[in-house]
Amino acid sequence: MTIRETQEQWEKEYLSPYAAFSMNSKGRDKEEEPCDIRPVYQRDRDRILHSKSFRRLKDKTQVFLTPEGDHYRTRLTHTLEVSQNARTIAKALQLNEELVEAIALGHDLGHTPFGHAGERALNRICPYGFEHAKQSVRTVELLEKDGQGLNLTWEVRDGILNHQTVGTPSTLEGKIVRLSDKIAYMHHDMDDAIRAGILIDMDIPREIGDVLGYTTGERLDSLIHDIVINSSGKDDILMSDEVSTAMKKLRQFMFERVYQNPEAKSEEGKAEMLMETLYDYYLYHLEAMPSEYLRLIDKGEPKEMVVCDYVGAMTDRFAISTYEEIYIPKSWHG
Repeated sequence: MTIRETQEQWEKEYLSPYAAFSMNSKGRDKEEEPCDIRPVYQRDRDRILHSKSFRRLKDKTQVFLTPEGDHYRTRLTHTLEVSQNARTIAKALQLNEELVEAIALGHDLGHTPFGHAGERALNRICPYGFEHAKQSVRTVELLEKDGQGLNLTWEVRDGILNHQTVGTPSTLEGKIVRLSDKIAYMHHDMDDAIRAGILIDMDIPREIGDVLGYTTGERLDSLIHDIVINSSGKDDILMSDEVSTAMKKLRQFMFERVYQNPEAKSEEGKAEMLMETLYDYYLYHLEAMPSEYLRLIDKGEPKEMVVCDYVGAMTDRFAISTYEEIYIPKSWHG
């Protein structure tokens, strides 16, 4: 018996009957020889962690555009916090930690530079639309490894695709990541807003604070405990009505005070203009894109989608420097 088979047997003996067992995966689009050491979801997690799109998350906006300060979240630190929340819940419920981690690490790979501002711009200008969850799946299926993709399992791709509120993941592990994503961004965006001086702890309305707590740590603890308590031994991931209602009110509070705050979002119009300008430029200068993107067009991918692939994959810093390179005059040195 291989090490992988021993680990798969351990899953059967220890994990909840509602867990997604590695040996029962629906598999990959392209068949591969199984690893003798790692079960399939661990293998997927490793592929995502070593991918270029994962490394680029370190220079992509979470909420505050290119913030001056070492402690504001980026898309990468958001991803890691989602992963930690999800693993904590999965471990407590005896579900598959490796599957939740793979989904969590991959859920935002398709995010644009400048956060949702960049996503709005590409969705508005591209005739095929642009949605980061779908783009994350496109990234792992097609764009990574110079057009070969990562060939991930069906369950990981399903969780990535359905990580937003409107999605319905097919596994409990995917449902955990969907909730963990919301918990993470409300937790750390509140923390960053307090750091930025936009909020203070006591701004939280009592109807929310009395249920979830008045500090970021208290709220995180309350939400995770509530999910574990209400989901234990059940074939679903649930929250109590009281906590679920308070979480929705907290999300609405964050939209009113942070996500739509003129001070926090003052630069987003410029970011959207920059993204639209780069999209237009590359649409009419396809030859300026790297060769791996040109090969996608040669294979029949619509040029508009491929331009979105390229511009959407950029980091904040690279998008700004590319814009400057193309459009900002340089000093002449005679």
